[in-house]
Amino acid sequence: MKLPKNILLSDFFHLKVRCDQGIDHGSGFMVWMHPPVHRVLGWMTKPSALNLSRNVWRLNQLKAITNEYIYVKGQQSISDQLTLDRFPTLINANLINKNGKKIASIIDLVFDSISGKILYYLVSRSNPKIPGSSRWSLQINQIKDQQPGMILSDLNTLSDLPLLNASVKEELINKTKNWRNQIQNITNQATVKLEGWLDESPWQDTPNTQDEFITSSTNDWIDNYDNESNVVYDKLENNNQYHKRKNNDPWI
Repeated sequence: MKLPKNILLSDFFHLKVRCDQGIDHGSGFMVWMHPPVHRVLGWMTKPSALNLSRNVWRLNQLKAITNEYIYVKGQQSISDQLTLDRFPTLINANLINKNGKKIASIIDLVFDSISGKILYYLVSRSNPKIPGSSRWSLQINQIKDQQPGMILSDLNTLSDLPLLNASVKEELINKTKNWRNQIQNITNQATVKLEGWLDESPWQDTPNTQDEFITSSTNDWIDNYDNESNVVYDKLENNNQYHKRKNNDPWI
């Protein structure tokens, strides 16, 4: 039996603690940590629901982990819930963005099983007890300051964090966001093509053939009309002169 290198706290709490004397001390329910340096020092268990005492275990008492049990060596410290409530912790602390708005809560963490160093926190927007709720990873260097029950960060939204476990609702939101972005990109491309087509429209550079046709046709019609009028006029003149000559001709 070996210790895993990295341990997820929520999985750790699902296992029962068994000491080297074979006694079952119950499952873990609370982490003992030192928030200023982000380190896990130990954890707490309660032997039974009717027992008001609480067992406190140091991390260096951890010896092995199986699918059902956590094996520890040595004696536990006995405490009570009132005392444990005064232990500092960042679990259930509010995650505050750069604008001073709460965007999530710290609901879990991953720590090194030997040193106790916290590798990263897990945050959730909704109640972590809801099955299938989403989880985001919060790195230690993204924490700018911390106070009791509060973590200050330089984040804008949870979208700035990598998503580790997406709920059905979160997957739907992400898909809807992707569809919206695709539609926007298609719209932008169509707008650019339309603007380019309008800039290269043929009627801005080519003359108006219809106006030319009307003008040329009208001019031709006027010229033809004038020519035809001259011919008719000439014929009339000739006829008049003929009749004049006929009337003045004494031989006719």
